[in-house]
Amino acid sequence: MITKEFDTIVAISTPLGEGAIGIVRLSGTESFAIAQKIFKGKNLAEVASHSLNYGHIVDPRTQQVLDEVMVGAMRSPKTFTREDVIEINTHGGIAVTNEILQLAIREGARMAEPGEFTKRAFLNGRVDLTQAEAIMDLIRAKTDKAMNIAVQQLDGSLSTLINETRQEILNTLAQVEVNIDYPEYDDVEELTTKLLWEKTADFEALLRSLLATAKRGKILREGISTAIIGRPNVGKSSLLNNLLREDKAIVTDIEGTTRDVIEEYVNIKGVPLKLIDTAGIRETDDVVEKIGVERSKKALQEADLVLLVLNASEPLTEQDRQLLTISQDSNRIVLLNKMDLPSQIERAELPADVLEISVLHNQNIDHIEERINALFFENAGLVEQDATYLSNARHISLIEQAIESLEAVNQGLDLGMPVDLVQVDLTRTWEILGEITGDAAPDELITQLFSQFCLGK
Repeated sequence: MITKEFDTIVAISTPLGEGAIGIVRLSGTESFAIAQKIFKGKNLAEVASHSLNYGHIVDPRTQQVLDEVMVGAMRSPKTFTREDVIEINTHGGIAVTNEILQLAIREGARMAEPGEFTKRAFLNGRVDLTQAEAIMDLIRAKTDKAMNIAVQQLDGSLSTLINETRQEILNTLAQVEVNIDYPEYDDVEELTTKLLWEKTADFEALLRSLLATAKRGKILREGISTAIIGRPNVGKSSLLNNLLREDKAIVTDIEGTTRDVIEEYVNIKGVPLKLIDTAGIRETDDVVEKIGVERSKKALQEADLVLLVLNASEPLTEQDRQLLTISQDSNRIVLLNKMDLPSQIERAELPADVLEISVLHNQNIDHIEERINALFFENAGLVEQDATYLSNARHISLIEQAIESLEAVNQGLDLGMPVDLVQVDLTRTWEILGEITGDAAPDELITQLFSQFCLGK
């Protein structure tokens, strides 16, 4: 794809705040010229590409030195955007990075929109749409496995699979056209129908196999929303703190201490769990606690996984029984806490697969991780090293649509429809797969996708 002509954009590409380094990035044909107007040091037009150059940023109007900097100079097309790129490495402070940003805008650059650098990389053929989305997945990855999936997608594993499938569909459509236009046999219709049957079956099997990875991929990308529920003072907050290996929730012997929903992420064998420590679910007249209880019930309904904590040292209460009932249709692990104390709970009323733990003595906590693995991944391991995973909701939806189009091809063949009509659905499959990589994506979709990126990326 030929590089498109754009104006020059600028943005701060590091988080605002105090830090060792702040980066102000420019991209476009005027990047070097604009940077030279505010940079006192070597002539940027003469420096080697992909070099770091020492100097100072100076306000052209007042000649005031703003900061001592290193300027990265990178010439097209060997840059992320395939345009000329300048990166001003300044000391990481809010005031100085903002001041340099304003200088660049004053000298002719335009403030970049969210995700515009990556959008230019896409429009200039540096990455396709799946790779662009993988960049944001990489930024947002919370575990090493989520990171690895994003890196594989960034390297083009999904793109390659989709493009190869599209090419095979195109080859099939071309063969069908040849058979129709230049029939060499009397039974050409039968042969063409047989070809479509076989190829459609192959395409559908491949896409269904890819779709089967969606559950794992989506979990590895977004995590498992995990609600820790139970009546007050059974050890929910202590369990949260134990899994996090730090004291995030207040733990006391006073019932109703947790008044709101507390959310934290924890890495369980490479899978991010969004742990939600809920307020103890009980009847209460306390207005604030009542709001917390309602939020807890909502968290229970929306959770992918429920950790129901019961106090093994006390008999079951009516609240315990209610929680057992309302959570029975969920992906649930029932935890009998305080097993270090004499047991008084009625075992006959509990599920057979309860897990006995003691948060205080760190007893069997690691078994929770094993149970989660078994519950969500059927003991098959979390991730295959070289597998291509679907993890993006947009990709999943499009693969489902592509499978529906292939099913329509089969239905047409079953009904004895003319081959040229059946071809329409196969062509539609080709177009849908093109939306995944961006080859057939509408402009509105591309604009909407890149608007979700962070500023400066």
